[in-house]
Amino acid sequence: MTRIEVPDIGDYKNIPVIEVMVEVGQRVEQEQSLVMLESDKATMDVPSPTAGVIKELKVAVGDTVSEGALIALIESDGERHDEAVPVPAAAAAAHDLPRPEADVTTVPTQVPAPTPEPNSAPAPLHRAPAREGEPRRESHASPSVRKFARELGVEISRVHGTGPKQRVTSEDVTAFVRNAMATSSGTPTVSTPPVAANGAELGLLPWPKVDFAKFGPVDSQPLSRIKKISGANLHRNWVMIPHVTNNDEADITELEALRVQLNKEHEKAGLKFTMLAFLIKAVVAALKKFPTFNASLDGDNLVFKQYYHIGFAADTPNGLVVPVIRDADKKGLVDIAKEIAELSKAARDGKLKPDQMQGGCFSISSLGGVGGTHFTPLINAPEVAILGVSRSAMKPVWDGKQFVPRLILPLSLSFDHRAVDGAEAARFNAYLGAVLGDFRRIVL
Repeated sequence: MTRIEVPDIGDYKNIPVIEVMVEVGQRVEQEQSLVMLESDKATMDVPSPTAGVIKELKVAVGDTVSEGALIALIESDGERHDEAVPVPAAAAAAHDLPRPEADVTTVPTQVPAPTPEPNSAPAPLHRAPAREGEPRRESHASPSVRKFARELGVEISRVHGTGPKQRVTSEDVTAFVRNAMATSSGTPTVSTPPVAANGAELGLLPWPKVDFAKFGPVDSQPLSRIKKISGANLHRNWVMIPHVTNNDEADITELEALRVQLNKEHEKAGLKFTMLAFLIKAVVAALKKFPTFNASLDGDNLVFKQYYHIGFAADTPNGLVVPVIRDADKKGLVDIAKEIAELSKAARDGKLKPDQMQGGCFSISSLGGVGGTHFTPLINAPEVAILGVSRSAMKPVWDGKQFVPRLILPLSLSFDHRAVDGAEAARFNAYLGAVLGDFRRIVL
């Protein structure tokens, strides 16, 4: 018998099981998904490390699990292990599981293809108290949806779920609030801030309900899972963080020439330098000079980080994800370029691990390969700033005697105005532009 346990899933605890994909007696193949877990940051399948027959299932939909928790026992087709590896005592106690028998072995698994979300703490399933005259009802919702509901002051137990198996989605919470504000006869559960049932105190009109089909042909398609999961977090960040964006430009004429030269020198080695590698090194230099940008708000405190982990937005078929280059201050351009390529490939293949998307201090979102001049990137809480980079373009620049063609890179720095003031943001962007304009400054 082989024990299948929850593998290393980073710092997550008490993650809800949202789907069990197998049943007792079913034969499974190696790498076949057994259960799906969902934290507020990621959804992840736990695959079987071996082929065999499911003898026992130790979890059900709605259970919460942590690393080391027993998921299933499989009569394996693979080779037997000599010694049994017991499940950690804390996980066993949490699930009231028996200790393994002598002929039961443990095979570690790996979690593929997480779909990331911005940071917040996981929360276990619970029963919210019912109001007077209302029946108590167990609420099935992911931690991110529960957090979204709490931020809006909504009692999750009163929201009707329209997701699979009546799970409450962020759209259900939004619809509940919309309905409460638009219906004078209903009693809303929005407690902070207090609002009238018809939305009069906020001066809001109800969301328009339109039958689009009466105006012409339509094709309704569900949002992708990553957009559904991240939507509530993006909404939270935009509403709760006072965004201000400082736009500037950097002359990267010489830097681009250096990038092209390095690519020629490393062509045989298969190493490609993108502008992102230079941006990461330049950002680290700017963060060292302006440490407020390498901090996070924690209540009334500003937590200054002594490490430099830089996240970058990676475009994938399922949407944007943000891998993190750790300790970028301790790595050279070659190492950073290699790591960008490796993380980008893992992101496209859906094989990023949770710990590869955690701990970021500052993020970079580049649209250079797409276009545009400037934009307002959304801050990835709990970070206090994010750099948006648009497509570089040749522009005439006056050198004191004549106009000369120079390659100009647009920079868009969004910052949290609670932690950073406008003058400091302007200085940060100006210094960043100076470093990119003369990369020799990076050694100062």
